[in-house]
Amino acid sequence: MIYTGTGDKGMTSLVGGQRVSKADQRIESYGTVDELNSFIGLLITSIEDEADCNFLLFVQHKLFTIGSYLATDQSKTELRIESQVTPESIEKIEREIDRLDNELPRMKHFVLPGGCRSASLAHVCRTVCRRAERQIYRLAEKCPIEEPVLIFMNRLSDYLFVLARKECISNSGKEIIWDYSCI
Repeated sequence: MIYTGTGDKGMTSLVGGQRVSKADQRIESYGTVDELNSFIGLLITSIEDEADCNFLLFVQHKLFTIGSYLATDQSKTELRIESQVTPESIEKIEREIDRLDNELPRMKHFVLPGGCRSASLAHVCRTVCRRAERQIYRLAEKCPIEEPVLIFMNRLSDYLFVLARKECISNSGKEIIWDYSCI
């Protein structure tokens, strides 16, 4: 049975069974990470490059790891090893950022989100990632958050930006340049 009725009064359970308000900052944090993971799933359906799809699948697994990490109040429940973000994961995303960025023309102007469907979806993922990062920093004001979690989320938004640029250039051949004279 998928429904339990235990959340009908605005409470939910963390890893370990601790009950908290659905409005708790911890829930906001991992809920936004879950939202990002869903948008990345949608982005994958628009990406044609198999290597990019495989890397995005890696990202989805890491986001699930981060969600598990955020759903664990370590003052009450021991963190499972599979819920940790490793330095190797950060290095992997940095290598992928560098790989994509080296294939792109040098940026000379600010670019606007858009250009093609996949680039637009990558920009949506990027902005949701930034919101998730802000939510996690809010949580970090109340309880300790391991630095690799914060670094991974920051690098992920950078990755999504360069992926959006790659998709735009690969599919439409042209990025949308911000024209400040339009204001």
